[in-house]
Amino acid sequence: MHYFEYKNGELYCEEVPIKKILEDVGTPVYIYSAKTIRRHYKVFEKSFSNIDHLICYSVKANSNIAIISLLKQLGSGADIVSAGELKRALKAGIDPKKIVFSGVGKTPEEIEFALRADILMFNVESLEELETLGEIAKKLEKKAPFALRINPDIDPQTHPYIATGIKRSKFGIPEEFVIEAYKKAKENPYLYPIGIDAHIGSQITSISPFVSALSRLKRIWEELINLGFELKYLDIGGGLGIVYKNEEPPLPQEYADAIIKEGKDLKATIILEPGRVIVGNAGILVTKVLYTKENILKKFVIVDAAMNDLIRPAFYQAYHKIIPVEEKYEEFEVVDVVGPICESSDFFAKERKLPKVKKGDFLAIMSAGAYGFVMSSNYNSRPRPPEVLVDEDKYYIIRKRETIEDLLAFETIPAKYL
Repeated sequence: MHYFEYKNGELYCEEVPIKKILEDVGTPVYIYSAKTIRRHYKVFEKSFSNIDHLICYSVKANSNIAIISLLKQLGSGADIVSAGELKRALKAGIDPKKIVFSGVGKTPEEIEFALRADILMFNVESLEELETLGEIAKKLEKKAPFALRINPDIDPQTHPYIATGIKRSKFGIPEEFVIEAYKKAKENPYLYPIGIDAHIGSQITSISPFVSALSRLKRIWEELINLGFELKYLDIGGGLGIVYKNEEPPLPQEYADAIIKEGKDLKATIILEPGRVIVGNAGILVTKVLYTKENILKKFVIVDAAMNDLIRPAFYQAYHKIIPVEEKYEEFEVVDVVGPICESSDFFAKERKLPKVKKGDFLAIMSAGAYGFVMSSNYNSRPRPPEVLVDEDKYYIIRKRETIEDLLAFETIPAKYL
């Protein structure tokens, strides 16, 4: 459930008319609902209330520091994959002891930053990374808490670009190598094994891949416990999907019930890394119709947002529902909704039946709260849009619109070219 709805024919976010925000900040613009984020987090938290757990919000889904701070108020930790995300989490007030550092290519500088910050643990993705972690911990004279990320070779039945737990994926360590890696790590006084980890993918709409992955983790966990390892944390990652179109993902409670049933015998704190399920349907991208045109074969609605603002349709062929900001039902037509960028992949919808719109109308691209702004770019030298957070009857600009001057600020022309 989200809090974007029509009132008297006009789209609102909570108690604020979308058009009021547009009068202030223009288009394109990302708009988020605080009430939706709170609701989704609390439902997820309640679903796991009967077991020892820690929710570490997946910062990569939406890394605005206001969003992270809102989740911090609700008790969330953070799952981060870079020094930049760590800095954001710390700036937002997340307790370092609620931060886990994932990611396949942590640099030595990032590892040192996280060790100095005293985070909860590193989810280590390779044997060489484990060696580097030990070397840096020795240099700092600290013990580095870690879990090995296990690749359980589970097909999550999602888009191949976001399937991360299959054998051909770059992520994690094959099961066959895990036990020996833990044994070797135990010999290093600067490495502190405190858990195991897996993350099999994103936008998963079935429970069975999660259960299968946990079953594999349980087997490894029990073997390590029998070998004398004192493990505390079993990190099962995130990946629970949302509804974009016709998907039927499990509800958080159904997901939790299955996880609790499979893991009930483990004496472990379960770490969960939800991202999309918390913020995905809490955000929209609003855009203005610049022109309409047609050729012999198609009708086009050309808008001022583009693939640099929201790349999911171009990158994943992802579906996003599109609705007018002013409710219209009287006339429909089949159109392609496209942006201004000089790429044929710059589209938000193809052959989509939508209410007929005209130049100057506004459209809301729904379910854009996750992997929206965070994946945006400045392609075609386009400034990125602002972000706005609505909380009941108030709204806050939580990221200003970039300017062309901002884009040029880091560039210089050598004197010989002047």
